[in-house]
Amino acid sequence: MHCCSPHVLASVESAVSTVHSLLHPLCDLPDKSPQMEMLLSAVLGEVVTKSINFLFRKCSKLQEQDVENRLGILLRAQVIMDEAMGRHITNQAMLLQLDMLRRAMHQGYYMLDTFRCQCHDEMDTKDQVLSQYFSISKANSLKGLCYSNRNTQILEQLQKTLDNLSSMILDMEEVVMFLASYRRLHRQPYSMHLLLGNCMFGRQMEAELSVKFLLHMQSQSPEEIEVLPIIGPGKVGKSTLVAHVCKEERVHNHFSEILWLHDHDLTDELAFREGCAMKLQNCVTNLNNDKSILVVVELVGDLTENAWNRLCSASKQCLPRGIKIIVTSQSEMVVRFGTTQALTLSYLPQEALWYFFKTLAFGSTDPEMHPRLVQLAMEIARMLNGSLNGANIFSSLMRDNFDIHFWCKLLAFLRELIQYNLSKFGDTPFDLLNQNRPVEFERIATPSVEFLVSQQYQCSSQEETQTPTIGLQDVIFGSFQNHGKFDILLWKSQIPPYYSYFNTCEIRKLKTTGTKRKRSTKNGAAII
Repeated sequence: MHCCSPHVLASVESAVSTVHSLLHPLCDLPDKSPQMEMLLSAVLGEVVTKSINFLFRKCSKLQEQDVENRLGILLRAQVIMDEAMGRHITNQAMLLQLDMLRRAMHQGYYMLDTFRCQCHDEMDTKDQVLSQYFSISKANSLKGLCYSNRNTQILEQLQKTLDNLSSMILDMEEVVMFLASYRRLHRQPYSMHLLLGNCMFGRQMEAELSVKFLLHMQSQSPEEIEVLPIIGPGKVGKSTLVAHVCKEERVHNHFSEILWLHDHDLTDELAFREGCAMKLQNCVTNLNNDKSILVVVELVGDLTENAWNRLCSASKQCLPRGIKIIVTSQSEMVVRFGTTQALTLSYLPQEALWYFFKTLAFGSTDPEMHPRLVQLAMEIARMLNGSLNGANIFSSLMRDNFDIHFWCKLLAFLRELIQYNLSKFGDTPFDLLNQNRPVEFERIATPSVEFLVSQQYQCSSQEETQTPTIGLQDVIFGSFQNHGKFDILLWKSQIPPYYSYFNTCEIRKLKTTGTKRKRSTKNGAAII
């Protein structure tokens, strides 16, 4: 049920008062029978209920029409962003404006879907509120009819977002004209969920800043080393960003060699001499006279000064001219090695993650045709804590099982997973895995079996020896049985660096039914 404006509430009060005044003489009859009282009560209830239904339908229709009439603003923003995604834009001012427009568009779609989900929930509860109308006083019941202050707030935020988006579009007329001057990217036939699933989402500005750093000509001595630090939490997309930058044609043509190093190449002096130094020497052998070398150092934590000095010293000895280094890490301490401002990556805002998640989960299906599924998807997206990996994993699972019962079961599983690990370990399962800490969960098919996820790892296609055939769905919902430790495949990325993501699991039997966590079922799904 939608929240009402003051004039609609006044109309409701007027209708109730009118009905009461019409029936009041009959109610005051001294010799009316109990049957007459029941009849009058039924007539009064029916008249008032129909009046309220009419007024609320009118109110709801006006609100929905106001929202629908303004959806053209979101569509115009969508057209601009789709066109921008198909162009190779290098101007940073344009990228900044487009990034602002993208954020506003994501927020607009998020608020719109939130508004629609809230309306759907309130329409489901409308009959319950009306049935309780005569069990309380008229004043309290009218307050009950307008209990949804949240819906009013959502609508106000949506209107404010659409106003802001409209102003931004008007200010971007020149940007739209300049878009046509940038060359088009080669793309497959249009399908948004395929496009988003095969591109780096939400990092265009960071990618262009990295490219600018790599192509910038040194003003100082050519022997000097230039370093760009890229920091951010685990699984935020640092490796993906660097892989896309290195694959960029301008970068690929600018450097003769790209050398990839990791923690184990630098922390041990012997390993450094046998591994890292040899790799540098091989790069020098293949070096073209007019090109340089790019070194990418991927770290998990910090790096000691001695290890960093070894790398810099070996680089200066081996290379005839200055090199450029990109160093990625979860630790902010590596910023001290930088010669330029560090790039800091954060998890996507909820609005951007929802746009990405909904597009992938529904695929080529129109979400507006499935409002209940949109509600379930939005609840699942909110549990992912901004994780793009989680969005990819679960959206793929949902798209392959496009069924409301499956989605309900998945939502119930995530609720229990998060609740249990928060109570036992004090953190969400996604944060626990990023910190290499164990995660526990029960499977839906056989709740007497408990799984322990002890490790999460990824490897490139070149590093894969034998890919596990066990999927996440088999473990959570299937009848899969195994003993000891085993690996399951979570997701294969379709974009550079083409990582496959795995979990190392172990099956544990719960001791007794008394130790099991309680479940209640609703619509065939376990609900916490």
